[in-house]
Amino acid sequence: MIEIPLFPLRSVLCPGVALPLHIFEERYRLMINRCIERGEPFGVILLRQGREVGPIRGGVAAVGTTAAIRRAGTYPDGRLDILTVGQQRFRLEDVDNTAEPYLVGQVSLLEEPTGPPAEASQLAAGVGERFLEYLRLLQPEDDADGPEIEIEFEIEVDDEAAPEGEVPTTLEGLLPDGEPGEEPDTLDAAEGAVSEMDAADLSLEQRRELLMAAARRLTGTEDPTALSYVLTALVQVDLGARQELLEAPDTVARLTSLDRLLARESWLLQQGLRPIIVDPGQSGSHRS
Repeated sequence: MIEIPLFPLRSVLCPGVALPLHIFEERYRLMINRCIERGEPFGVILLRQGREVGPIRGGVAAVGTTAAIRRAGTYPDGRLDILTVGQQRFRLEDVDNTAEPYLVGQVSLLEEPTGPPAEASQLAAGVGERFLEYLRLLQPEDDADGPEIEIEFEIEVDDEAAPEGEVPTTLEGLLPDGEPGEEPDTLDAAEGAVSEMDAADLSLEQRRELLMAAARRLTGTEDPTALSYVLTALVQVDLGARQELLEAPDTVARLTSLDRLLARESWLLQQGLRPIIVDPGQSGSHRS
C-alpha cells in the first residue's frame, strides 16, 4: 500500500483522461502546492454523498484514479487552475482525516488486466462503431435544438520523447460547457489546431464534421484499454454508471458494459429522448 492525498469530487476520473480543476479552498491549495513541489500525484475519488467544499460528511467510492498535474497557474490571491491527467486506478483501503487538513488515503494500486486479447480487440472495434453512431444521434439537428456537446480528453505521449516542460496535447470536443477556467490546448483531428474563436465561426455542419472526424480518429486506436477508458469518460451517463465502468475487473468486461450501454442510449436517442445529466461532476471545469 501507499499513501496519497485525496481529492473527493462529484466526478469520475479515468486513466488517460484530462481533468481541469479550479482550486480555491485553503486545504486543497496546500495539498496541490505540495504535490507540485514534490512532483507527486494525488487521488481523485468519487464523492457519493456530501459536498466537495467543507467537511466530507458523506461516503466516497472504493476505487479512484491517481491524477498527475501537467500544468498549473496561480492567481494573485492564491487560487490555482490546474490541468491533471488520470494515471492509474487504486483501491481505497483506509482514510486518515487527522494527519493533514485534507484526507490522506492508504491505497493499493490496481493492475489493468485486458482479458482475452482477441476478444478485447473484437469488442473494441464494435464498441468504437457503436460510439460513432451514438455520437451522430447525440448531435443537435440545428442550433435551436440545444447546446453542442464537448469532450475533453488526454492524448498520451511518451514522456521521454516530449520536450521538457511541454504541455501534453488535448482534444476538445464533446462535454457540456462548464465553469470558465484555464483551457487546455486543443487539437483538431482533421488538420491541426482550431481556436475557440475559429470554432465559433464555423457552421453547425462544419463543427459536426470536425467532431466526427475527431471521434473516428479516437476510436481508431489499437489499445482496447485506452479506448474503454476514454469512452467511459465521454458517454453521457450518471456518475454511478460511470463509476461501475471504472471499477470493471478488466478491459473486456468494461467494453462489454459499454456496448450494452451505448446500444441502450442510441435506442433512446432514436426515440427522441435525449440524456439529462445533472451531476456537477459533468462540468468541463471543477472547483475545490
